[in-house]
Amino acid sequence: MRFAAPLATRPDPARAIKDAIARRVVAVFNDRARGEAPVARRLDGLFGPKAVAWRVHGDVTSMMVGGLSSLLLQMLHPGVLAGVWDHSNFRTDMQGRLRRTARFIALTTYGGREEAEAVIARVRRIHDRVGGTLPDGTPYAANDPALLAWVHVTEAVSFLNAWRRYVEPGMSSVDQDRYFAEMAQVGRALGAAPVPDDRVAARRLILDYRPHLRTDARTREVRRLVLKAVTTDPLAGRVQALANHASIDLLPDWARRMHGLPNPLLARPLLRAGTFGVAQTLRWAFR
Repeated sequence: MRFAAPLATRPDPARAIKDAIARRVVAVFNDRARGEAPVARRLDGLFGPKAVAWRVHGDVTSMMVGGLSSLLLQMLHPGVLAGVWDHSNFRTDMQGRLRRTARFIALTTYGGREEAEAVIARVRRIHDRVGGTLPDGTPYAANDPALLAWVHVTEAVSFLNAWRRYVEPGMSSVDQDRYFAEMAQVGRALGAAPVPDDRVAARRLILDYRPHLRTDARTREVRRLVLKAVTTDPLAGRVQALANHASIDLLPDWARRMHGLPNPLLARPLLRAGTFGVAQTLRWAFR
Protein backbone atom coordinates (compact mmCIF):
# COMPACT_ATOMS: atom_id res chain seq x y z
CA MET A 1 0.00 0.00 0.00
CA ARG A 2 1.28 3.42 -0.91
CA PHE A 3 1.02 6.31 1.47
CA ALA A 4 1.07 9.90 0.34
CA ALA A 5 4.10 11.86 1.43
CA PRO A 6 3.34 14.54 4.01
CA LEU A 7 2.68 17.95 2.58
CA ALA A 8 5.63 20.29 2.91
CA THR A 9 5.00 23.16 5.27
CA ARG A 10 4.40 26.24 3.22
CA PRO A 11 6.15 29.42 4.29
CA ASP A 12 3.82 32.03 5.75
CA PRO A 13 4.64 35.37 4.04
CA ALA A 14 2.71 37.37 6.64
CA ARG A 15 4.60 35.71 9.48
CA ALA A 16 7.90 36.37 7.76
CA ILE A 17 7.04 40.06 7.36
CA LYS A 18 5.88 40.34 10.97
CA ASP A 19 9.07 38.70 12.25
CA ALA A 20 11.28 40.94 10.09
CA ILE A 21 9.59 44.12 11.33
CA ALA A 22 9.73 42.98 14.95
CA ARG A 23 13.44 42.09 14.70
CA ARG A 24 14.34 45.46 13.23
CA VAL A 25 12.39 47.39 15.85
CA VAL A 26 13.89 45.31 18.67
CA ALA A 27 17.37 46.04 17.27
CA VAL A 28 16.71 49.79 17.49
CA PHE A 29 15.93 49.62 21.21
CA ASN A 30 18.36 46.86 22.26
CA ASP A 31 22.12 46.87 21.74
CA ARG A 32 22.84 43.38 20.44
CA ALA A 33 26.59 43.95 20.75
CA ARG A 34 26.12 44.27 24.51
CA GLY A 35 23.83 41.25 24.69
CA GLU A 36 20.70 43.31 25.37
CA ALA A 37 17.31 41.74 24.81
CA PRO A 38 13.78 43.03 25.40
CA VAL A 39 12.84 43.21 29.07
CA ALA A 40 10.70 40.26 30.14
CA ARG A 41 7.38 41.16 31.75
CA ARG A 42 7.25 40.01 35.35
CA LEU A 43 4.38 39.97 37.82
CA ASP A 44 6.52 40.94 40.83
CA GLY A 45 7.45 44.46 39.68
CA LEU A 46 6.44 47.93 40.81
CA PHE A 47 3.09 47.76 39.02
CA GLY A 48 1.69 44.61 37.46
CA PRO A 49 -0.46 43.73 34.43
CA LYS A 50 -3.52 45.64 35.67
CA ALA A 51 -1.60 48.92 35.90
CA VAL A 52 -2.33 51.69 33.42
CA ALA A 53 1.43 52.08 32.94
CA TRP A 54 1.63 48.52 31.57
CA ARG A 55 -0.92 49.51 28.95
CA VAL A 56 0.54 52.90 28.03
CA HIS A 57 4.19 51.86 27.91
CA GLY A 58 3.50 48.82 25.74
CA ASP A 59 2.90 50.70 22.48
CA VAL A 60 6.09 51.28 20.51
CA THR A 61 4.90 54.16 18.33
CA SER A 62 3.24 56.29 20.99
CA MET A 63 6.22 55.79 23.29
CA MET A 64 8.61 56.93 20.55
CA VAL A 65 6.51 60.01 19.84
CA GLY A 66 5.97 60.80 23.52
CA GLY A 67 9.62 60.20 24.38
CA LEU A 68 10.93 62.55 21.71
CA SER A 69 8.35 65.18 22.61
CA SER A 70 9.33 64.98 26.28
CA LEU A 71 13.01 65.52 25.36
CA LEU A 72 12.06 68.65 23.43
CA LEU A 73 10.23 69.92 26.52
CA GLN A 74 12.96 68.95 28.99
CA MET A 75 15.73 70.80 27.17
CA LEU A 76 13.84 74.09 27.58
CA HIS A 77 14.93 74.13 31.23
CA PRO A 78 18.46 75.60 31.50
CA GLY A 79 19.45 73.23 34.32
CA VAL A 80 18.38 70.10 32.47
CA LEU A 81 20.00 71.33 29.26
CA ALA A 82 23.28 72.05 31.06
CA GLY A 83 23.41 68.55 32.54
CA VAL A 84 23.06 67.03 29.09
CA TRP A 85 25.45 69.51 27.48
CA ASP A 86 28.22 69.26 30.08
CA HIS A 87 28.10 65.59 31.03
CA SER A 88 26.47 63.55 28.26
CA ASN A 89 27.98 61.88 25.20
CA PHE A 90 24.83 62.71 23.21
CA ARG A 91 26.90 64.25 20.39
CA THR A 92 28.51 60.91 19.52
CA ASP A 93 26.01 58.40 20.89
CA MET A 94 22.47 59.76 20.71
CA GLN A 95 21.09 56.31 19.89
CA GLY A 96 22.77 54.88 22.97
CA ARG A 97 21.29 57.61 25.14
CA LEU A 98 17.81 56.98 23.76
CA ARG A 99 18.26 53.23 24.25
CA ARG A 100 19.26 53.70 27.89
CA THR A 101 16.22 55.87 28.53
CA ALA A 102 13.93 53.34 26.88
CA ARG A 103 15.48 50.52 28.90
CA PHE A 104 15.00 52.43 32.15
CA ILE A 105 11.31 52.84 31.37
CA ALA A 106 10.98 49.17 30.40
CA LEU A 107 12.72 47.93 33.56
CA THR A 108 10.77 50.16 35.93
CA THR A 109 7.48 49.27 34.21
CA TYR A 110 7.82 45.56 33.41
CA GLY A 111 10.88 44.28 35.27
CA GLY A 112 10.89 42.63 38.67
CA ARG A 113 11.04 44.85 41.75
CA GLU A 114 14.74 44.18 42.27
CA GLU A 115 15.47 45.08 38.63
CA ALA A 116 13.48 48.31 38.92
CA GLU A 117 15.11 49.30 42.19
CA ALA A 118 18.58 48.50 40.83
CA VAL A 119 18.20 50.67 37.74
CA ILE A 120 16.74 53.53 39.81
CA ALA A 121 19.69 53.32 42.21
CA ARG A 122 22.09 53.34 39.28
CA VAL A 123 20.53 56.50 37.83
CA ARG A 124 20.67 58.20 41.23
CA ARG A 125 24.40 57.39 41.52
CA ILE A 126 24.99 58.90 38.08
CA HIS A 127 23.02 62.03 39.01
CA ASP A 128 25.14 62.46 42.14
CA ARG A 129 28.18 63.04 39.91
CA VAL A 130 26.48 65.50 37.54
CA GLY A 131 26.61 69.20 38.32
CA GLY A 132 28.15 72.46 37.27
CA THR A 133 27.45 76.08 36.52
CA LEU A 134 25.03 77.65 34.05
CA PRO A 135 26.33 80.31 31.63
CA ASP A 136 24.94 83.00 33.97
CA GLY A 137 26.88 81.58 36.92
CA THR A 138 23.98 79.76 38.58
CA PRO A 139 25.01 76.37 39.99
CA TYR A 140 23.03 73.27 39.05
CA ALA A 141 22.95 69.63 40.12
CA ALA A 142 21.24 66.72 38.37
CA ASN A 143 19.95 65.38 41.70
CA ASP A 144 18.12 68.65 42.39
CA PRO A 145 14.54 67.55 43.19
CA ALA A 146 13.12 70.44 41.17
CA LEU A 147 15.07 69.50 38.01
CA LEU A 148 14.07 65.87 38.42
CA ALA A 149 10.45 66.96 38.83
CA TRP A 150 10.55 68.79 35.48
CA VAL A 151 11.99 65.74 33.73
CA HIS A 152 9.42 63.51 35.39
CA VAL A 153 6.31 65.57 34.64
CA THR A 154 7.27 66.20 31.00
CA GLU A 155 7.79 62.47 30.44
CA ALA A 156 4.52 61.46 32.08
CA VAL A 157 2.48 64.11 30.27
CA SER A 158 4.07 63.37 26.89
CA PHE A 159 3.70 59.58 27.13
CA LEU A 160 0.07 59.90 28.17
CA ASN A 161 -0.76 62.48 25.48
CA ALA A 162 0.81 60.32 22.76
CA TRP A 163 -1.11 57.27 24.02
CA ARG A 164 -4.40 59.17 23.95
CA ARG A 165 -3.74 60.55 20.48
CA TYR A 166 -2.64 57.37 18.74
CA VAL A 167 -4.06 54.51 20.77
CA GLU A 168 -6.88 55.34 23.17
CA PRO A 169 -8.55 58.70 22.47
CA GLY A 170 -11.45 57.80 24.76
CA MET A 171 -9.29 57.00 27.77
CA SER A 172 -11.22 57.70 30.97
CA SER A 173 -10.21 60.52 33.29
CA VAL A 174 -9.93 57.95 36.09
CA ASP A 175 -7.31 55.96 34.16
CA GLN A 176 -5.44 59.13 33.27
CA ASP A 177 -5.18 60.06 36.93
CA ARG A 178 -4.19 56.50 37.80
CA TYR A 179 -1.33 56.75 35.31
CA PHE A 180 0.08 59.84 37.03
CA ALA A 181 -0.32 58.19 40.45
CA GLU A 182 1.57 55.11 39.24
CA MET A 183 4.36 57.09 37.63
CA ALA A 184 4.71 59.17 40.79
CA GLN A 185 6.23 56.08 42.45
CA VAL A 186 9.16 56.17 40.02
CA GLY A 187 9.52 59.96 40.24
CA ARG A 188 9.73 59.94 44.01
CA ALA A 189 12.13 57.00 44.01
CA LEU A 190 14.45 59.05 41.78
CA GLY A 191 14.26 61.97 44.21
CA ALA A 192 11.93 64.27 42.27
CA ALA A 193 9.77 66.79 44.15
CA PRO A 194 7.09 67.91 43.76
CA VAL A 195 5.59 64.98 41.88
CA PRO A 196 2.02 65.17 40.47
CA ASP A 197 -0.47 62.42 41.34
CA ASP A 198 -3.14 63.41 38.78
CA ARG A 199 -3.79 65.43 35.63
CA VAL A 200 -4.64 68.68 37.41
CA ALA A 201 -1.44 68.62 39.47
CA ALA A 202 0.62 67.85 36.36
CA ARG A 203 -0.92 70.74 34.44
CA ARG A 204 -0.34 73.10 37.36
CA LEU A 205 3.28 72.00 37.76
CA ILE A 206 4.09 72.67 34.10
CA LEU A 207 2.56 76.15 34.39
CA ASP A 208 4.74 76.81 37.43
CA TYR A 209 7.88 75.94 35.45
CA ARG A 210 7.14 78.02 32.36
CA PRO A 211 8.70 81.28 33.64
CA HIS A 212 11.99 79.40 34.14
CA LEU A 213 12.24 78.00 30.60
CA ARG A 214 14.66 79.40 28.02
CA THR A 215 16.17 78.69 24.60
CA ASP A 216 19.61 79.50 23.22
CA ALA A 217 22.18 78.17 20.76
CA ARG A 218 22.79 75.12 22.92
CA THR A 219 19.09 74.30 22.97
CA ARG A 220 19.00 74.45 19.18
CA GLU A 221 22.04 72.18 18.86
CA VAL A 222 20.65 69.53 21.23
CA ARG A 223 17.28 69.70 19.46
CA ARG A 224 19.00 69.17 16.10
CA LEU A 225 20.76 66.07 17.37
CA VAL A 226 17.62 64.67 19.05
CA LEU A 227 15.72 64.96 15.78
CA LYS A 228 18.60 63.65 13.67
CA ALA A 229 18.39 60.10 12.34
CA VAL A 230 20.07 57.71 14.78
CA THR A 231 19.89 54.58 12.65
CA THR A 232 21.10 53.53 9.22
CA ASP A 233 18.23 51.07 8.80
CA PRO A 234 15.98 52.51 6.02
CA LEU A 235 12.73 51.26 7.56
CA ALA A 236 13.62 52.43 11.06
CA GLY A 237 14.81 55.74 9.61
CA ARG A 238 11.44 56.37 7.94
CA VAL A 239 9.62 55.48 11.15
CA GLN A 240 11.84 57.82 13.14
CA ALA A 241 11.34 60.70 10.68
CA LEU A 242 7.58 60.33 11.06
CA ALA A 243 7.94 60.08 14.85
CA ASN A 244 10.01 63.28 14.85
CA HIS A 245 7.26 65.24 13.10
CA ALA A 246 4.60 63.66 15.32
CA SER A 247 6.59 64.60 18.44
CA ILE A 248 6.70 68.24 17.32
CA ASP A 249 2.97 68.11 16.64
CA LEU A 250 2.44 66.75 20.17
CA LEU A 251 4.17 69.73 21.78
CA PRO A 252 2.08 72.48 23.40
CA ASP A 253 1.88 75.55 21.15
CA TRP A 254 3.99 77.63 23.56
CA ALA A 255 6.80 75.05 23.53
CA ARG A 256 6.76 74.81 19.74
CA ARG A 257 7.04 78.60 19.54
CA MET A 258 9.97 78.64 21.98
CA HIS A 259 11.80 76.14 19.77
CA GLY A 260 10.96 78.13 16.65
CA LEU A 261 9.42 75.04 15.11
CA PRO A 262 6.63 75.33 12.53
CA ASN A 263 3.05 74.55 13.43
CA PRO A 264 2.14 71.62 11.13
CA LEU A 265 -1.46 72.79 10.85
CA LEU A 266 -2.05 72.01 7.17
CA ALA A 267 -0.07 68.77 7.22
CA ARG A 268 -1.52 67.64 10.56
CA PRO A 269 -4.26 65.30 9.23
CA LEU A 270 -1.81 63.50 6.93
CA LEU A 271 0.88 63.37 9.63
CA ARG A 272 -1.43 61.90 12.24
CA ALA A 273 -2.91 59.43 9.79
CA GLY A 274 0.58 58.27 8.79
CA THR A 275 1.67 57.91 12.40
CA PHE A 276 -1.49 55.99 13.23
CA GLY A 277 -0.80 53.69 10.27
CA VAL A 278 2.74 52.98 11.51
CA ALA A 279 1.36 52.31 14.99
CA GLN A 280 -1.13 49.82 13.60
CA THR A 281 1.58 48.05 11.60
CA LEU A 282 3.92 47.73 14.60
CA ARG A 283 1.10 46.45 16.82
CA TRP A 284 0.32 43.84 14.14
CA ALA A 285 4.01 42.83 13.98
CA PHE A 286 4.29 42.35 17.74
CA ARG A 287 0.88 40.78 18.27
